Amino acid sequence: MSVEKKIHAASGWPVLGATIIAFIVIIAAFVLSIVGLAVAEDTGVPASPLCGWGLGISIAAFCLIWIPVSGFFTLQPGQARVCILFGDYKGTVRDEGFRWANPFYSRSMGGNSASEDAIASTVTKSGLSLGKSIEAAAKAAGGLSCKVSVRARTLNGDILKVNDKVGNPIEIATVVVWHVEDTAKALFDVDNYEQFVATQAETGLRHVASIYAYDHAEDSSDSMDAITLRSNIEEVSTALKYELTQRLAPAGVTVDDARLTHLAYAPEIAQAMLRRQQAEAVIAARKKIVEGAVSMVEMAVDELSRGGQVELDEERKAAMASNLMVVLCGESEARPVVNAGSLY
Repeated sequence: MSVEKKIHAASGWPVLGATIIAFIVIIAAFVLSIVGLAVAEDTGVPASPLCGWGLGISIAAFCLIWIPVSGFFTLQPGQARVCILFGDYKGTVRDEGFRWANPFYSRSMGGNSASEDAIASTVTKSGLSLGKSIEAAAKAAGGLSCKVSVRARTLNGDILKVNDKVGNPIEIATVVVWHVEDTAKALFDVDNYEQFVATQAETGLRHVASIYAYDHAEDSSDSMDAITLRSNIEEVSTALKYELTQRLAPAGVTVDDARLTHLAYAPEIAQAMLRRQQAEAVIAARKKIVEGAVSMVEMAVDELSRGGQVELDEERKAAMASNLMVVLCGESEARPVVNAGSLY
């Protein structure tokens, strides 16, 4: 595996000054040589050999001076340049500003068939216009640039349909914040690190979604302490971040954060799951109502018996408890029947 080596590039301003002076000298030598040859032709005096040499040297120097000029480059904050000399990795420059390095350093990584096929497939699936298709083809032909952004980037994943721990189809999506930590690994150990990040983010999300249930009711263990996708967002995000960190480490990419942005049942089971959730809510509400009604019945019976003015046998207590339970737990308004005769 590749390891990043940091090197420093010289400031471009002194080299730019020397280049300008060299341009002026070359132009002056060229002009003086032309003038000397013109004067010698007009006067009939043989021209000095220096004029001929000066003309030839100035033309050759003018052609060669463009080589060091191609060594200028600029780096903004958050950028790095990988220096490759005839296929040999020399190091990575992270010094921002106007810089100058060996003009024979490569400007790009070069194209390859894998990148071209991937971009062509993307163009076909997305239905890009002709202009976008040409742009994508040019990007594939040019290959990756040797300038690499080390700033934090955000990957908004598409909504995926996956199966959770118990096999229920769900829809899930994530957002991943990442940055390039090791430029050498990013460019040399994987074919296209941006495509690699996108693919591994989708694969990691599918894996994490498959090891957790959607909610506690789906968990086969029936344990309320089990981690679920819906109830334990922080734990799931931590697991997803760890999973992506392991997967993206070979590309020199560090994951800063990973969060779920969408979580829902798939449309084909959404209505059934909604009815089940409504049933669970009704059962929970009924349970609460019954618990409250029982306590109120106990309190009523105890208060009536405590004074001693109303004596109730066990049968009357049971009837009273039954009537109170019907009144307290019924969904519709109770309509009592008043008995105007004897209690018995």
